[in-house]
Amino acid sequence: MADEIQNVEGAVEATTEGQAPRRGRGGGRDGGRGGRDGGRGRRDDRRPRDEEGGEELIEKLVHINRVSKTVKGGKRFGFAALVVVGDGKGRAGFGHGKAREVPEAISKATAAAKKAMIRVPLRDGRTLHHDGRGHFGAGNVTLRSAPAGTGIIAGGPMRAVFESLGVADVVTKSVGTSNPYNMIRATFEALGEQTSPKAVAQRRGKKVSDLIKRGGVSDRAAEAEAAAVTE
Repeated sequence: MADEIQNVEGAVEATTEGQAPRRGRGGGRDGGRGGRDGGRGRRDDRRPRDEEGGEELIEKLVHINRVSKTVKGGKRFGFAALVVVGDGKGRAGFGHGKAREVPEAISKATAAAKKAMIRVPLRDGRTLHHDGRGHFGAGNVTLRSAPAGTGIIAGGPMRAVFESLGVADVVTKSVGTSNPYNMIRATFEALGEQTSPKAVAQRRGKKVSDLIKRGGVSDRAAEAEAAAVTE
């Protein structure tokens, strides 16, 4: 994450080189409104703390967008960041944040992602239990479970989601828009519909082995497979 921030800041400095700093309302030279803290841009070193007990989280910077607003005296630049956060054990979330500086926008997006984390049941801790589809706006994604050794067959923003989620084998397809915001939302919509055999058996008042037997599996194999189901 630190390397990604440095790369983004380097690109921004290259594009804005040659522009003279201007004074804001409060007399500061950072282009902000000013205030008691000398400007909002000085909060970049603050990182949102993990409220889940200090566990290690995987943070992925998916997309960052620079926008400019023409005002009297020059241009005012802002940044919007899209971040995906996960624990690598079946929990993930996404969030976006806006700020005048890149690090602060990433910090806001990370904090929002940590608050919106969801639990996704995984089979054997490596793949999805069943196929799924997600739709948001013009984005349509299809998720399919895969055997061991397949890897993450996904690109762009969807790969960041599965890497942070802890999925090792999955096949995906995205049709429609390539907008990262719509792709991420469609992916999480599909992940939110994932259910495990244990949850289905509990809802129907049956045993997990009873559901597995309906697929033509023998009694002994069904009992062994049901015992291996953890969630």
